Amino acid sequence: MRTDSSPGTLPAREHLPAAPAGTPVLDVVIPVYNEEKDLQPCVRRLHEHLDRTFPYAFRITIADNASTDTTPQVAGRLAAELPEVTTVRLDQKGRGRALRAVWSASDAPVLAYMDVDLSTDLNALLPLVAPLISGHSDLAIGSRLARSSRVVRGPKRELISRAYNLILRGSLQARFSDAQCGFKAIRRDVAQVLLPLVEDTGWFFDTEMLVLAERAGLRIHEVPVDWVDDPDSTVHIVRTATDDLKGVWRVGRALATGSLPLDRLARPFGDDPRDRDLEDVPKGLARQLVGFCVVGALSTLFYLLLYSGFRVFVGSQIANALALLVSAVANTAANRRLTFGVRGPGGAVWHQAQGLVVFGIGLALTSGSLAALNAAASEPAHSTELAVLVAANLAATVLRFLLFRAWVFPERREDDAPSAASYDARSAAPYDAPNVAPYDSAPFRARDAADPWRDTTVQLLPVRPHDTDARDLR
Repeated sequence: MRTDSSPGTLPAREHLPAAPAGTPVLDVVIPVYNEEKDLQPCVRRLHEHLDRTFPYAFRITIADNASTDTTPQVAGRLAAELPEVTTVRLDQKGRGRALRAVWSASDAPVLAYMDVDLSTDLNALLPLVAPLISGHSDLAIGSRLARSSRVVRGPKRELISRAYNLILRGSLQARFSDAQCGFKAIRRDVAQVLLPLVEDTGWFFDTEMLVLAERAGLRIHEVPVDWVDDPDSTVHIVRTATDDLKGVWRVGRALATGSLPLDRLARPFGDDPRDRDLEDVPKGLARQLVGFCVVGALSTLFYLLLYSGFRVFVGSQIANALALLVSAVANTAANRRLTFGVRGPGGAVWHQAQGLVVFGIGLALTSGSLAALNAAASEPAHSTELAVLVAANLAATVLRFLLFRAWVFPERREDDAPSAASYDARSAAPYDAPNVAPYDSAPFRARDAADPWRDTTVQLLPVRPHDTDARDLR
């Protein structure tokens, strides 16, 4: 359970409030470079789909990446004809650069983007953004590699896509399935904090954003999509793959050295249900099980080595008792510190005494097993003795964990907590940081409730058809 009570930069996720009429809830960005042929049918098709199916106000933003053909003029005509369409021109190329510029300046609470070829079926757009509107998730991605996705593309692109995602899983421990499907969305409050941490301005922008979000504990929703490959795609596969591998190395090195301030993306304490004090719900069970199993495996190995050594000099019962006694003391000490997190010498003697009681139960199980074996065979083989002892120790291990958790190292109850006076005496210096005041979530939440979508970034102005300088960034 998380114990840090410092305030998170992000507010707690909530369902988006009802927006005033005309205020867009969704801003769909279409990055383009020399797309004079495909831009108009793409925007009209997307606009018709949103106008017919999307239940909220929306905006379509054309992000022109320094096109050298008539793309700016086509975008300008679309913006003049369709009130929900606007266009922005950048002086430099780069999909990541375009998304960062438009997303950073947008006033819509949900931001999305899709490729101009519309390879992804638009029926997946509402399922993509719905978890962000409801407050369930922070980011959402379309996945061509999900089991229920239906994809039509050549074997070369299929192989490259799957190999790239395997690289991400192996090197960066990524758990999302499809990093580069051109169909993603993000909540604006998350984007304002996450985007400054993303360095890439090209095709690796998506991957870097998702890896950082996942490492920070943000929730990523995946939507299976129907996707048809565009045979006229202008993406340079080899150069893009090389740049992506360089990006994987850079991000992996930054994560390994801890140079990324991912704590900026923390949610306020209490937003995670694991932070709450819930009655009758076991806490830390999974972590304790893992720790107990690791300690138990090492203790069993230690026990078998001791038993084999003692067995050379004494009989099986005495060797078993001595080996179990020594390993039990070591096991209790290790579980006290590593599994149940008890620090300091206080209560150590009592814990060892309780551990010896648990040891007695284990001794009864293993000794009884040996007695039964000796009754069945007058001179059993040494390997048979070891096999019987391993089985008996497994049964004793399960019982030992239950007794440790419920009796030796029980969770502290509310009435076992330190008194208010003793807490107040320590509250001036919590967490060994005397100059950090305790976090009060009330002002933070009140401020967010008053203006949940505040933004201090500069707005990008639309390009009007009569503007003469097409390179002017608005």
